[in-house]
Amino acid sequence: MTLPSTHDVALVAERRSAARLLLAHPLVTSDGPHSDLFPLIRRHADWLGKRFQQVLGYRLLVDSSYARLFKAGLGAGSGHRLERSTGTPFSPHTYACLALALSVLVTAPEQLLLSQLVADIRAAAADAEIELEETGRAAGKRTLVAALRLLVEWGVLIETEGHVAALAQDAGGEALITVDRELARVVVAGPLAQARDGADLVRRAADPGFSGPRTYVRRTLVETPVVYLDELTDAERDWLRTRQRREAQAFSELLGLEMEIRAEGVALVDPEDELTDLRLPGTGTVAQAALLLTERLVERLRPQEPGHPATGGTLVIGVAIPDGLVDELLAELVTEYGQRSNWQRGYLDDIPALREAVLDLLARMRLMARAARLRAEGEGLPEGYAEEAPEGRTVTDVREARPGGDGWVLLAAAARYATHVIVRPATAARKGAVDVQEELPL
Repeated sequence: MTLPSTHDVALVAERRSAARLLLAHPLVTSDGPHSDLFPLIRRHADWLGKRFQQVLGYRLLVDSSYARLFKAGLGAGSGHRLERSTGTPFSPHTYACLALALSVLVTAPEQLLLSQLVADIRAAAADAEIELEETGRAAGKRTLVAALRLLVEWGVLIETEGHVAALAQDAGGEALITVDRELARVVVAGPLAQARDGADLVRRAADPGFSGPRTYVRRTLVETPVVYLDELTDAERDWLRTRQRREAQAFSELLGLEMEIRAEGVALVDPEDELTDLRLPGTGTVAQAALLLTERLVERLRPQEPGHPATGGTLVIGVAIPDGLVDELLAELVTEYGQRSNWQRGYLDDIPALREAVLDLLARMRLMARAARLRAEGEGLPEGYAEEAPEGRTVTDVREARPGGDGWVLLAAAARYATHVIVRPATAARKGAVDVQEELPL
């Protein structure tokens, strides 16, 4: 066997670094926060473009001053939300301000005053019959500033003199803004020209096209913490199960990610811990409360005999969380840890707000979910999309793998945060071994 040369090893490392950067930051500029790696993207632009297209169906545009990876969505409720500098999620009004600002900036002069930009955004809102929060009031100003600050962060706006935050000042401060119209044009990745409305845009963006299940499953693997089998159609489950080993090798080579395969689903793990926008365990009141809540929910609700249908077992992807249990456990945690751990006073005084923040984090981590219709049941599929596996192929039965109805469901990956494991005696078929199993299967 011929060992790879030093040049080959360096080439693979460079391409992987560039691919990882684009996956985490789909818009990279030559003078932005990641300018040190921008030359790598330029150097390997052709290879990266072909690989992203082949593997994920993503288009890559590399210019002399920027690189833009045009990602596709995964459907309603599956996006990576934008946040203010405080960590507060963008509201619908903030998104509206961002979209209106981009619509103005693609044809704006190279430089303009902040007051003129605000006036143009108001005019665009009126033309589109969009009702914005009153931008003359403090709340409305802060909303608009949040959208403009993000455009500054992306490099679409440059604060030549003054700052966009001046808009929120009582006296209504002024600033001189320089506009990068080219960047403004490439921010939006979805098919705007074909979409009838916002919902249609989300559907069209999530359509994997002619490559169907292959592309959708790969995108879901790299863009979400965990992919559960009952969140895939029969055709998608069949494709994943028959190719998961070779896919694991492909993702390792392209992105340095390791595939963890369990009965309930698959997760891509980053040994470098760089490609996630969520942290658990993490710092802060919400992350600490979420971890403690997960541990106690797993202890209370773990199934007794989970297994796999292929071996005669019952596949358990999720279990119902009884009404009131989250509130009960959170109250216990606040009493036990709140004061001692210096949790934020605002959350200690407002337990419903803490509950909402904790459940939001756990849902985004794919450790919990609201009970709802799933993709395996035909929910959210594009028109004409392949749902069924090829004739004669048997796929894993996911019916009743998680409860329906209302309320919250604890998902299998939550067991990764349990405080202990169960050690079962070996069966006759596995004499001399022990079966170490986490509280939930995944």
